[in-house]
Amino acid sequence: MSELTNAMADIVVGVDGSDESFAALKWALKEAGLSGQKVNAVFGWTHSWDMGSEPDSDEAWAKIRHEIAAELREWVDKASAGIDFDPENLKLTSVKASGTSALLQIGANAQQIVVGRRSLGRVMRWFMGSLSASLAEEAQVPVTVVRIMDDEDASVQDEIANALTPTDVTVHHVQPQQPPIEGVRPVVVGVDGSPTSHHALRFAANEAHLHHAPLNVMFCWQLKDLGTVPGYENAVAPVEAGQHRAEEILTRMVAQTEIPADVRVTTNAFHIPASKGLIAASRYASHLIVGSRGLSGLDAHFLGSVSKQIVNFAECTVTVVH
Repeated sequence: MSELTNAMADIVVGVDGSDESFAALKWALKEAGLSGQKVNAVFGWTHSWDMGSEPDSDEAWAKIRHEIAAELREWVDKASAGIDFDPENLKLTSVKASGTSALLQIGANAQQIVVGRRSLGRVMRWFMGSLSASLAEEAQVPVTVVRIMDDEDASVQDEIANALTPTDVTVHHVQPQQPPIEGVRPVVVGVDGSPTSHHALRFAANEAHLHHAPLNVMFCWQLKDLGTVPGYENAVAPVEAGQHRAEEILTRMVAQTEIPADVRVTTNAFHIPASKGLIAASRYASHLIVGSRGLSGLDAHFLGSVSKQIVNFAECTVTVVH
């Protein structure tokens, strides 16, 4: 089911009581408040969760489910404070399954699945992976990964800023300022001319419309991404010819996509690896949207797909569209 035909399906969000999932729940409730969608808050639990010994009767299982439902309701009440969201549009679901399995099953026909990004360091993400990255790879619907900068992130970035600043004065890492376009950071979508990136562009256009934000369509290209460059069928095209070809692909994609009339669109083509360029763009975006096209299997584990790198290292909320 495409992101357009499924536009009013539920938003499914994974919750577990962590700060990351709390941010994801708030994001989902705000999104649904704007769109009128329903939200299904899902808690996938196992006995490794701190619930005591395994229940041994129907009554004990019922008590556990009641406690989980009460915990879910408390999380939702806290997250929805101050958000214009109709509580009638909320469903709470707890299921005995791992978080990833529960979300894949319950979110199979959702408009999107929303999760928070775990605060694992680069080395830990390399060896262990993350729920958000694995979910983005396995799901068949768009997956939105909500990022928050925790105190550890901020303190380490402060240490880096001080280590690289040639002065005895203490400095602090500063996020880029809001761009001057209506005071709203743009929605950025990475495209490459593929069918999947067409889906991503349509999803991004709808997000920009919903949030009254400008839309920046970005093609970060290398020669291998361009196919055959006209006039260079039997030779390696120079960067100038590649840039022209990339801009043609970008212009055609935007012309072929139905974009709401109130969305201000800009386009940019950059000669840079996609993951590097889009992660850089994430520092200035409110939301970064990409297609799931990339490496898979063993190659993805050792080299990393574009979408996986972006999920793990982007500095704003990310959606991976399938």
